Amino acid sequence: MAPPQYDFWLLDLDGTLVDVEASYVRSVFDRVGERLDRRFTDREAETLWHGLGGLRDDQLRAWGIDVGRFWDALHAVEDPEARAAATFLYDDARAFLASVDAPIGVVTHCQPFLADPVLDRLDLRERFDAVVCCTSEIGWKPDPAPVQLAIDRLGVTPESRGVLVGDGPHDVGAAWNAGLDGIHVERHGHDRRGWCVRGDRRITDFGDL
Repeated sequence: MAPPQYDFWLLDLDGTLVDVEASYVRSVFDRVGERLDRRFTDREAETLWHGLGGLRDDQLRAWGIDVGRFWDALHAVEDPEARAAATFLYDDARAFLASVDAPIGVVTHCQPFLADPVLDRLDLRERFDAVVCCTSEIGWKPDPAPVQLAIDRLGVTPESRGVLVGDGPHDVGAAWNAGLDGIHVERHGHDRRGWCVRGDRRITDFGDL
């Protein structure tokens, strides 16, 4: 069955189209913990990596962790090539990308030094008509600015009907703030997340479309 008819599609990357092996997440948080002199449990690592607790900065503050120190430590220990090697494309996302006959772009919080090796290794770069990596200058979802930048790069008309699909509430928020439909894909289950994310549609994988 073909996906719903939109004039263009925007997608989050990590947790939506691709994900990483659990062993990589564990190794990263072991090294971050060494720098912060704090051990992260498997559940804490999973919560932060996948954003299961909502906004990650809020979760860090709730745990008494300095936000700036955490992100500095995380970026310092991540190896782009190792991360790319541990990243896989969801099967349902692969089928979805092959089925869409419309402009399609990515809006991700993943920085270029991490996103680029993933796109190259999984042979995804040519599949997208636009890739926007959020920054402090561009804005972070749910700010609509990076979404609007992606729309501009797609070159679609103002009357075009679009959608943004992502695995976090900030993705749906960014969609709504930019005047798009927002679809939430729940990769982990509401029981593990502990709450439900609102959206124009809520799916468990792209096959639900």
